[in-house]
Amino acid sequence: MADYKKEQIRNIALIGHGGEGKTSLFEAILFKSNVINRLGKVSDGTTTSDYDSEEIARKMSINMSLGNIDYKGTKINIIDVPGFFDFEGEMVAALNVVDGAVIVTQASGSMSVGTEKAIDMCTEMKIPMIIFINGINKENSSYAKAVAAIKAKYGNKVLAIDYPIMDGYTMKGHVDICAKKAFDNDGNEIDIPADLASMVDISCVEIDENAAGASEELLESFVVEEKLSREDRVRGIKMLSINGEFIPVIPGVVIGEQPALADLLDLVVELMPRPQEVNKMKATIDEKEEEIICDENGKFACRVFKTIIDPFVGKLLLFKVYSGSVKVGDSVYNVRKSEIEKVSALYFLNGKQQTQASEVFAGDIGAFAKFNYSKTNDTLCDPNYIVNFPLIDFPKPIFTLAIIADEKGGSDKVIDGLKKFRAEDPTFYVGKDIETGETVVRGLGETQIDVLMKKVKNKYKVEAQLKAPRVAYRETIRKVVEQQGKCKKQNGGSGLFGDVHIRFEPAPDVDFEFISEVVGGAVPKQYFPSVEKGLREVKDLGILAGYPMVNFRATLFFGSYHPVDSKEAAFIEAAKIAFKEGIPKAEPVLLEPIGNVKVTIPTEFMGDIMGDLTKRRGKVFGMDTKKGKTIISGEAPQSEMTRYAIDLRSMTQGRGRYEIEFARYEDVPQNLSSKIIEDAKNS
Repeated sequence: MADYKKEQIRNIALIGHGGEGKTSLFEAILFKSNVINRLGKVSDGTTTSDYDSEEIARKMSINMSLGNIDYKGTKINIIDVPGFFDFEGEMVAALNVVDGAVIVTQASGSMSVGTEKAIDMCTEMKIPMIIFINGINKENSSYAKAVAAIKAKYGNKVLAIDYPIMDGYTMKGHVDICAKKAFDNDGNEIDIPADLASMVDISCVEIDENAAGASEELLESFVVEEKLSREDRVRGIKMLSINGEFIPVIPGVVIGEQPALADLLDLVVELMPRPQEVNKMKATIDEKEEEIICDENGKFACRVFKTIIDPFVGKLLLFKVYSGSVKVGDSVYNVRKSEIEKVSALYFLNGKQQTQASEVFAGDIGAFAKFNYSKTNDTLCDPNYIVNFPLIDFPKPIFTLAIIADEKGGSDKVIDGLKKFRAEDPTFYVGKDIETGETVVRGLGETQIDVLMKKVKNKYKVEAQLKAPRVAYRETIRKVVEQQGKCKKQNGGSGLFGDVHIRFEPAPDVDFEFISEVVGGAVPKQYFPSVEKGLREVKDLGILAGYPMVNFRATLFFGSYHPVDSKEAAFIEAAKIAFKEGIPKAEPVLLEPIGNVKVTIPTEFMGDIMGDLTKRRGKVFGMDTKKGKTIISGEAPQSEMTRYAIDLRSMTQGRGRYEIEFARYEDVPQNLSSKIIEDAKNS
């Protein structure tokens, strides 16, 4: 493959709602560019980008897939991104390295949630975008209504710059509004259909008025000539798009023997910025934040944004070069690991197909293989040019399931397998919950976790059951009691004797505190640690439902001993007896964890969400507005929030997100406490 410099490179992501045609568009682009000689189908599991066994089985994208084409001397790197919400981390990673996005949506006459989220994320990250309205050949489809639906949300900055030429349900070509010319699907110029002529004139005036506002020079040309040339229109649209002030829309059909892409590839080359034009990357150099110049003649620096475990090559690391270049034989420095990696293999990818690369230049995207230390989010650079790029801010896991242990050690193998897959997906976690002691897997949703478990089963031939996680309840006391605990055992020889009197009292400011007030040697000092040890061992088992006892103080104030039979073990046992007999008299209660909750939603869902939080025994403290969204702040018992990630997505059609952070413990209401205790006794 030829070497490409930054002026010849465009990096784009295909994003949007699941099932709207991103993978099929990716396939169509490769086919139209002669990278592949036959069109694969999602339904058949034969596409270039969906090659994972789970993707084929589910007929949906799970992982991002990288491809590239040469179009008229420009290298276009394309990342096909999953649209399902459980795999949002893939979109976040992709948008952190591309310079533009193509948002794929359907001509259904309404705007999908995924389209809205994609536009919002691109707007927030200042990524120029093109909206590709797919499926205009379907029955009841409407390109005009689809454009209108998006425009209704985002205003006049959304504008169609291509119109489809239809013959029944077949797209025969398109009208390029900027050029005021029509073309068939092979790019040959044809006459503008009479029924589109007036619409083209009106749209052209709209484009001129928008483009003229991009610069004084264009405005002057528009005032003098009363119209702009195609080149001026494209130049103005590009400037506005880069500033987030214009979103061009084009039509297309991606499924069929001859896909129709209008002038998508030309627009990607013309409208999408070169790597050096936007999104100037910042990095820390000598503890100072500096802007990195995209220059192939500079010193090498890149960031790894995706890890792929390939069954043949091993670990592949997708990276984007921000400065300099890297070639086979180079030594690069991993800043986070403080390790040197030797570059023994470089690739450009098209799905799972790997093409060897001799060198990758600034602005381009490639793949390393056979690295020992590096992974996603690592910065790699010239050993004499130490820079550190900011970490990609991946979504935090919000949905938890517990892994049920089995007697054959299968769950341990599942956990080991899951940990290996975490290299590919940083948005999930597997490990011990320090509060409950359970082994849990946390992710963005049920589908993501189900996919991970299937992958482990397929690769390692092991599986485990999942269940709802235990809530980290606690127990405490509300009353002061004094209790004797005596251990006396005599078996003919040396016996055991320990006698303690302990005062148990509430202590809200401490987890557990042991104090000795013994005077006169009633209990020798060498046995004080034994008494404390006994209490610590038994307190973690609680008294009501097996949950740890917290927020109490135990004071040893009296006791007795035997000069021969008193031993450490005797006083440990005596302390446990005092606890088990005394705590039930101290009005023990069950505590539940309360979390601070922050829910971000479109305003129209505010009433439903507030009502739902109330049903969950939650409290709303306040509301705020940020970037057009309503943020509800409050608190709720964590026991009521175990499936909130799933429920919130359902209630808001996928538009809502939330965060929860532990705040404190509170008494469980009596009616719920009785059920929890009863369930614990029966388990």
